[in-house]
Amino acid sequence: MSAAKDELYGLDLTDVRWRKSSRSLADGACVQVAEVAGGAVALRDSRHPERGDLRFTAEEWTAFCGGVRDGEFD
Repeated sequence: MSAAKDELYGLDLTDVRWRKSSRSLADGACVQVAEVAGGAVALRDSRHPERGDLRFTAEEWTAFCGGVRDGEFD
């Protein structure tokens, strides 16, 4: 893991504000998103937050969102 990712996963997210993704389904299958320091983003499953989260640097998140918009994951 890179130093940036090590630092990102070293952050304590106890007090971050999690919000439901606007793309979550009405049946309760939700992805929660939290903004983290430096433009980073954390994601987790709202049904199983105890499983932990995935964390993305600002650059990774920008690249991922661009790929989604461009249809790279169809």
